[in-house]
Amino acid sequence: MKKDNGRLPFFFAVMFVFNMAANFVHPVTPAIIVELELNDYMFGLALAAMMAFNFLFSPLWGKVAGFLSSKKVILVSGIGYAVGQLFFGIARTEIQFLLARMFAGIFVGGCYVAFLTYTVNCSSEETRGRNLAINATLSSVSGAFGYFVGGMVGELNIFYPVWLQAATLASTSILIFLGCRSDQQGKMPRWTGRQLIRECNPFSAIAQCRHFITPALLYLLLAFGLSNLGYIAFEQCFNFCLRDQFNLTSGYNGIIKAALGVIAMIANSTLCMWILRRRHVSPWIAAVMGICTAAMLGVVFTNGLIPFVVVNVLFFAFYFISTPLMQNRAAVLGAGPQSNLVMGSVNAVKSFGSIFGSALAGFLYEWSPKTPFVFGFAAFALAAVMTVLMAKAEK
Repeated sequence: MKKDNGRLPFFFAVMFVFNMAANFVHPVTPAIIVELELNDYMFGLALAAMMAFNFLFSPLWGKVAGFLSSKKVILVSGIGYAVGQLFFGIARTEIQFLLARMFAGIFVGGCYVAFLTYTVNCSSEETRGRNLAINATLSSVSGAFGYFVGGMVGELNIFYPVWLQAATLASTSILIFLGCRSDQQGKMPRWTGRQLIRECNPFSAIAQCRHFITPALLYLLLAFGLSNLGYIAFEQCFNFCLRDQFNLTSGYNGIIKAALGVIAMIANSTLCMWILRRRHVSPWIAAVMGICTAAMLGVVFTNGLIPFVVVNVLFFAFYFISTPLMQNRAAVLGAGPQSNLVMGSVNAVKSFGSIFGSALAGFLYEWSPKTPFVFGFAAFALAAVMTVLMAKAEK
């Protein structure tokens, strides 16, 4: 397939809407939990259930995307994700919530692994970094605007964003399948049941990286997982704090996240692109992670609504910069025939961090509303150390 001929502008446009839809439910989830009189820890535990299955199936989707075209993976996983959200909308008990999230988690990994592999497969070596940065930027910004749409629709009825989300996820998956070109690179093997289980084992898939992993790539994967661990713990509690501590409705939550999205878009289109043009990117990644860590510490010591939001703006801006930088570095360090496996491992490590980040956020919040932010600070401090080690390993 000819590089840079994968109809990437169309793909990015539809992916933007898909990522918006994936975030429609987040601003109303706290209200749904309160409305149904569920335990506070469910806001973290439900997401942990989804991310656990995301983690389990991400390496499998990474391999499947290497044999089937990415657009076929997006079609199947996107519709599966939509069905899972329908189950979430009709859930009324904690067990039903967890089962719905688990079902959706099977397919979430397929969507995001395929988004990455399609971007990599349809990019030349010269444009890969830029296109991955566009991918990550659109994911961050669209997520913020998805919060806004979900929050506004949730003002009408807290369950309306769920139905809108399911419909949008399914329709955008179909659009990508119909409008994008095939990036298929091989034929699907005939796996036995035992082989399928082995391929579905994320630890086995990640272990396969030992054949080509370098110290720099190892430190990068650790940094990516730790940063997502801290981010999910932070982000989940940020949403719940706005409702529980400051008594803000889903609409205010959406407005704040939309403003953060604009800031993220500006930061990624300026500072992030400037860093990507540097000859040595890894030291800059370490610097960005250091700023995220400092901002997280600031969150721990703020109490009022205005200072709380201001420090959060700083954190989100630099976190959104760190994501495309690390994804691009993973693509560079893992370039070659194993690139699909590397991208699957990146998503699996990210999901692994999300599992513990979201689960611990819920339980730590029950103990004290500030505790999850302290935990997030510790995770980002370790991630910053890993990026420093990565920069040294690259030398």
